[in-house]
Amino acid sequence: MAKLTKKQKESRAKLDPKNLYTLKEASELVKEITTTKFDASIDLAIRLGVDPKKANQMVRGVVTLPHGTGKDVRVLALVTPDKEAEAKEAGADFIGLDEYLQKIKDGWTDVDVIVTMPSVMGKLGPLGRVLGPRGLMPNPKAGTVTMDIKKAVTDVKGGKIDFKVDKTGIVHASIGKASFTANKIYENADELLKTISKLKPSTTKGLYVKSVFMSSTMSPSISIDAKMG
Repeated sequence: MAKLTKKQKESRAKLDPKNLYTLKEASELVKEITTTKFDASIDLAIRLGVDPKKANQMVRGVVTLPHGTGKDVRVLALVTPDKEAEAKEAGADFIGLDEYLQKIKDGWTDVDVIVTMPSVMGKLGPLGRVLGPRGLMPNPKAGTVTMDIKKAVTDVKGGKIDFKVDKTGIVHASIGKASFTANKIYENADELLKTISKLKPSTTKGLYVKSVFMSSTMSPSISIDAKMG
């Protein structure tokens, strides 16, 4: 096991692993226990009482974080020429169609989100094996397959994130940076948790939100008192 540095030992000493913290307390504490020299990401791991294997218990949605993610999201707009100006105005980083489809086919995936139009989805189908595992396949439910390219790009750049429960029943999401104020971290986390709470499937039984943990890159996890559903 790797030896803990002095800073890591100090940060762990501030955290009581047996304690359940409020969301506000965790938002303050996560800043105190972050020891990285770079601006670490703040993440939430939310364990849900659902069976993801059942289609009627799949929890998936989108949320616009009030303060964004703090990350410069690289957006590829796969659009026809008549939509290129719209995508450019909204701030898309890469804009085009056939040349980018070829680049993806050749293995290029150096983007965070792909936005496209319904008429282009047929061309993306064969690239599912490349885009799917990386979470890059556009999806109408996530708002990334639309004729309103300007809104889609603006939303993604402004802090809109797509989340879904994984096969173990956990939702993982990045909700900010360690440089954020504790209040901004709290408000972003609260917005995500409220959104997930609203998506509770009617077929689930028992406790819906089983546990919530907050952490930053390389920090220990903070257990949050999830008094929800």
